[in-house]
Amino acid sequence: MGPNRIERQPTNNIPSVVHLIYVFDFGGLEILLTECINRMPAEKYNHAIICLTRFTEFSKKITRPDVAIIALNKAPGLGLGTHITMWKLLRRLRPAIIHTYNLATIEYTVVAALAGIPIRIHAIHGRDASDPEGKNRKHNLLRRLLIPLVDYFIPVSADLQRWLKDSIRVPDAKNMLINNGIDTTHFKPADLTAKRTGIFDFPENSIIIGTVGRIQDVKNHSGLIDGFIHLLKLMPEHKTQLRLVVVGDGPLLPFVREKVAAAGISDLVCLPGSRTDIAEIMQTFSIFALTSIAEGTPVVILEAMSCGLPVVATRVGGVPEVVVDNVTGKLIPPSDPHAFATAIAEYIDQPKLALQHGAAGRKLIQQNHSVTAMVSAYTNLYDGLCKKNKI
Repeated sequence: MGPNRIERQPTNNIPSVVHLIYVFDFGGLEILLTECINRMPAEKYNHAIICLTRFTEFSKKITRPDVAIIALNKAPGLGLGTHITMWKLLRRLRPAIIHTYNLATIEYTVVAALAGIPIRIHAIHGRDASDPEGKNRKHNLLRRLLIPLVDYFIPVSADLQRWLKDSIRVPDAKNMLINNGIDTTHFKPADLTAKRTGIFDFPENSIIIGTVGRIQDVKNHSGLIDGFIHLLKLMPEHKTQLRLVVVGDGPLLPFVREKVAAAGISDLVCLPGSRTDIAEIMQTFSIFALTSIAEGTPVVILEAMSCGLPVVATRVGGVPEVVVDNVTGKLIPPSDPHAFATAIAEYIDQPKLALQHGAAGRKLIQQNHSVTAMVSAYTNLYDGLCKKNKI
């Protein structure tokens, strides 16, 4: 199968950036990429997105009319043909910059170099579920060998930046932290006078534990369900109020649905699939939960905190950099349903503490994780590299 394309030709001669990702679907990385493209000054750079596999309806979030989106439909495996196709595409597009994202795309840095692309940037937004601590020798060797071909590695958390330095041996001069950022005017606390439970037609007094994200192994939704079951046992007096909302789609959604049904809690758990009204949905939540086994700095946590929600999350990756334990939320060990239930129960028993942590979280996001600062950082990075390369 050949590439699928949304072809849009740039109308000027300004430098172009090709963003290479595995799939362009709903997810934190894709949200950040979309924000950067939509918000970066149009007179600065043209943009194109190449997806190794496919793109979905999420691609409509790109509002600039001149952004080409190309899917290569890569099959699992090495895909030598995809490397050849990529080389031909890059020779035709001739961008000034290729910006690759995460492990699945880093090998194409070699293709970009062979195609004569002068500036090569590699962003790391997290690690795989199969290697949550980044210890895979084969993968790390690949990263290390490609250091000479990469102008900058861009980690999105201090945890990832340290790992790049200590484990991959990326020199400080090539290791640039850029914090993820979100729109704090869109993701804001709920209007307390509005009906909070209307979106999912829950009882008015419901206590809604919610999460948002692609339903795949690294997010450990199975552990989330186990934690909710523990919570029901821990707080039987609240069973009629407790609700769990899991927003998102992904390869493990059928498994999660089956697990919920087998546990007999289908009336308490809502699995609406992928949604576009995330800010409005978050405003219905009482507590936000994240049970991942590996993360960078999850965009969804930033969004939840910006909505003034207390967060219960696993102590992995860059999560502790934003979820400050007992200040903006509660940190728990991965795959520990009892710890999850206990942390949620504390917020239910102490609603004033939940409000206090939620307010502290929003303040932290406003100060350190604005979308404006993030876009400015990427724009300045591109500007500096183009100037250095006389583009």
